[in-house]
Amino acid sequence: MPGSYSAIPSGATSKPEPFTLSVPEQELSEFKTLLKLSKLGPATWEGKQEDRRFGVTHEWMTNAKDYWLNKFDWRAQEKHINSFPNFKLAIKDDDGEEYSVHFAALFSEKKDAIPIAFLHGWPGSFLEFLPILGLLKKKYSPKELPYHVIVPSLPGYTLSSGGPLNKDFTTGDTARIIHKLMTQLGLGGGYIVQGGDVGSFVGRILAHEYDACKALHLNMLVVVPPPADAEITQSEKEGLARMKGFYDHGRAYALEHGTRPSTIGHVLSSSPLALLAWIGEKFLEWTDADPTLDQILESVSLYWFTSAFPRSIYPYRGLFGPNTRPDPYCDKPLGFSYFPLELAPAPKAWVASKGNLVFHREHEKGGHFAAMECPDLLLQDVEDFAKQVWTV
Repeated sequence: MPGSYSAIPSGATSKPEPFTLSVPEQELSEFKTLLKLSKLGPATWEGKQEDRRFGVTHEWMTNAKDYWLNKFDWRAQEKHINSFPNFKLAIKDDDGEEYSVHFAALFSEKKDAIPIAFLHGWPGSFLEFLPILGLLKKKYSPKELPYHVIVPSLPGYTLSSGGPLNKDFTTGDTARIIHKLMTQLGLGGGYIVQGGDVGSFVGRILAHEYDACKALHLNMLVVVPPPADAEITQSEKEGLARMKGFYDHGRAYALEHGTRPSTIGHVLSSSPLALLAWIGEKFLEWTDADPTLDQILESVSLYWFTSAFPRSIYPYRGLFGPNTRPDPYCDKPLGFSYFPLELAPAPKAWVASKGNLVFHREHEKGGHFAAMECPDLLLQDVEDFAKQVWTV
């Protein structure tokens, strides 16, 4: 096991199995063959627009394919991932259905450590939070670490198993599984949740339905409908203008996920190059500054090797399908970090209308993938929030 950050809390009722990520060599070879044979579409006027208003460019795709095939080192990515403690835990649901849930973690040796679960979204994964885990390892020894940090792969995403095949699976179901994970790890007496994107929806359900979730910190909050006559600053008005641009020109993917998930699931499972175009666009468009190509390819490769895409888009049915879930009000202590290039940059007054807002901090940089883009800023916010609200 990779160091003493791996010591499971003494109150755990189940023993998670240490996990090491290692894609079989045959699968890696098959992937490279398929990537090599994958055909790029022809050059078009739309695909030559450097502002990417019509999507990723032909040039970017050409260069990314070449780099992915000839220079990208997946084994180096595995080594980095495996440098953190990783586990899998079998969780039996209330109906007897069993889930294999993967999580990365840093466990503290302190008896009064604060449990914090960090929840990712789409097209993200637990990889988004590895920079934060790295910062924590540099800042604290296992004896000094003030937190038990749990970073699950949400059910259906990458290294966790998906929902059952004989019934629907919702964000409410995900919240229940995450709560069971925290409980079986001996952390069910009280924990904090941090989330963005899908993780923000799951976090709000956890805070609303489970007493053990004592506080909630978010870096994205969808507010529908927004409060009338709310006081909005100039920077927040600029953020709302960007959000309208996304709503008008950037949400076609979400409608497809929510209304035709089976079709797009088959399409993007057929070619790694197709998956790169679909996901790579999001990493380029939803960030303040373009991530490195290695960062994008690490995430897309993980999705490919785990066949995650068709299993990961179920939350969109709750946003655009017939079973849209009402937004729960958060009466627990709520913290919010405002990053200006977030897709849904909710003004402070909007956030306050949806929960007991006790912590708010506005940043001058950062986008939708805050944990990946600005790990130092997000970590500091979460630490400050935890110090303020933790009373268990």
